[in-house]
This record gives sequence, C-alpha cells and structure tokens, in this order.
Amino acid sequence: MATNVREMLIREEGSIPYAYKDSLGYLTIGVGRLIDKAKGGGLSDDEISYLLDNDIKRIRYELAVQLPWVDQLDEPRLAVLIGMAFQMGMDGLLKFVNTLACVRYGHYEDAANGMQASLWAKQTPERAARMAAQMRFGEWK
Repeated sequence: MATNVREMLIREEGSIPYAYKDSLGYLTIGVGRLIDKAKGGGLSDDEISYLLDNDIKRIRYELAVQLPWVDQLDEPRLAVLIGMAFQMGMDGLLKFVNTLACVRYGHYEDAANGMQASLWAKQTPERAARMAAQMRFGEWK
C-alpha cells in the first residue's frame, strides 16, 4: 500500500524541489509539504537534522572532488571549509584562491588573515572571526 500511496500523492501533488506557493498561496515544498508558518507548516527537528546531514555529506564530497588535499586537514579546519561552502556555495569558497593555497600548505595564520580581509568577513564579521580563529588555531570555536 505504501508504494501506491506514494505514487498517488506524487501524481496528485507533483514533486517540486524548491519552495513554491500552492493554489491557496501557502509556501509548500516537495510533494505538497506545507512549510508556511502562517498556516502551521514547517519541518520537524528530525527533518531539519536529516537535511543538514545530507548537506554536509554533499559539501564534503564536493570538497574532496574540487580540493582533494582537504583529506589531510584536521577536523576543525576541514569544518571551516565546509562551513564556508555551506554559506557561500562551492563556487563562493573556490574564489578564495590565495586563502585556499595557504590552507593547503599549512600556512594557517595567512589563511586566517585572508579570510578576515575578505568581503565575506565584512558581510558576516562575527561568523568570519570565529571561523578565522578556528582556522588559525585548529581548535573548535
């Protein structure tokens, strides 16, 4: 029965991978999933955790493809790159050419300075300061 119910709901609701307004104007996603707070929609903690875990796995894979040397980093520094890619997308992270070169060769002080001198740091100064410190010292902040 579960397969038939799934197929029926997908047929009736459609499967849309982004937020959209349904026929009544409420924010919806996926297979008719109401996410509009005004109508009581949203995600459960388990769903949020599931999505986050998927995002981390995807970014970690993309990093390994684009920057294979990241496997040599300790966990706190790798997490900084994951966090930056999460916030700016992989394309945004890859624009940090000099900073990434510093990270690759273990020049973490220079990498942190490059991070702090960026437009990203001007736009999100507190976050950038925490991440730069984590890159500089290799300790969780």
